[in-house]
Amino acid sequence: MSNIRTAAGGSALLVAVLVFALNLRTPITSLPPVMADVAAGLGLDQTLAGLLVGIPALCFSVVAPAASGLIARVGPYAAVTVALVGVIAGTLIRSAGSGTAAVVAAFTGTVVLGCAITVGNVVVPVIIARDFSSRTALATGLYSSTMNLGSVFATSLTASFAAVLGWQGAVASWSLVAIAALVVWLVTTRRIARPVPDGGAAPGEAPTETLVEGPTGTPARAIVERPDETWSGVLRRPITWVLVVAFAGQSFSYFAVTGWLPELLRDLLGVSVTTAGNAAAPFQGLAIAGSVLVPLALAARVPMRGAAVMMGLLWVALPAGLLLAPQWWLLWVSLAGIAQGGNFVVIFTIVAQRCRTVAQTRRTVAAVQAFGYAVAASAPAVIGAVHAASGGWTAALLVMLASTLALGTAELLATRRPGRARP
Repeated sequence: MSNIRTAAGGSALLVAVLVFALNLRTPITSLPPVMADVAAGLGLDQTLAGLLVGIPALCFSVVAPAASGLIARVGPYAAVTVALVGVIAGTLIRSAGSGTAAVVAAFTGTVVLGCAITVGNVVVPVIIARDFSSRTALATGLYSSTMNLGSVFATSLTASFAAVLGWQGAVASWSLVAIAALVVWLVTTRRIARPVPDGGAAPGEAPTETLVEGPTGTPARAIVERPDETWSGVLRRPITWVLVVAFAGQSFSYFAVTGWLPELLRDLLGVSVTTAGNAAAPFQGLAIAGSVLVPLALAARVPMRGAAVMMGLLWVALPAGLLLAPQWWLLWVSLAGIAQGGNFVVIFTIVAQRCRTVAQTRRTVAAVQAFGYAVAASAPAVIGAVHAASGGWTAALLVMLASTLALGTAELLATRRPGRARP
């Protein structure tokens, strides 16, 4: 990594990454607050309208390997540009038209958004691992915090925008954030020395190959990957599958809570619809605190294993607490909110620390997200089916408890000292 990127460009690049991260959840979380208007406007029932929120999560799994290939072909910085253009296009398409054309546009735009955000999901950990190797936990924490901050903004403001602009105008208005991010990204990256597209080593390590792209336009030599950088090599690494289990447990728990917490609280405690709906606020908002606490703990020389254990216990507190002392639900929801933000940082910091090159990082991130989100996408249906079959919430909470325990166990394995057995 050049001195330009390390010193003068480092802070500017981090700011640009964070502005980009604002757009990785905002297009998704801007829809639920106006879902009733969307369903009425498009003439959809609740099931079909719900697909407009569910499709992006499916894309996160299915499209992740293709996103990895795109990043290899065009390089991480250009991939961010592609992602932002896709977010802008998808947001505007989703809000266009009327009648049948609007329905087609809504689903088409949602698919475009899902694909674009998937590229962003994969490329940001790659950029952090390569360009911020000495600050991976801090950069990952800020990245996670910014995504959650974008979610809070979208959830809080979209309904107010809709009162003035209508649901289509309100949802489309979030494209302005992506346009601003695109401008910031293009200006910032033009001032930074052009990076190796892919395959180069993580900072401080010898690259697998040398790419030459100087002022004479000399073409780069073909990339020759080491065996552990290929897809088969990455999938043979035990650490990849340990992280898959960790991310699957994290994401399954997140989608289960997001989908069923309000109804669970109404059934268990008889709280009002408004109170149950507001339960999502501490769960989403305190994720920002978790994203910040983990880097602070690591900076204070708390071992990664210690941070992982603490975040794992906070996650377990939600299903265990609701089983044993449901009247303290606000405490359990708040602790889980901190955990879901902190565990994201733990998992992707471990990815950055345990991968040796850009190519290995890129494929590991794609594998972890592809398999993890595939499991997570089943969470609302699984919890709903268990609840319906058992006629109560105890069995469903035990499923959630199992997913959080799987997450914690996997993180314990992933944070073993590499010196003992580095996969």
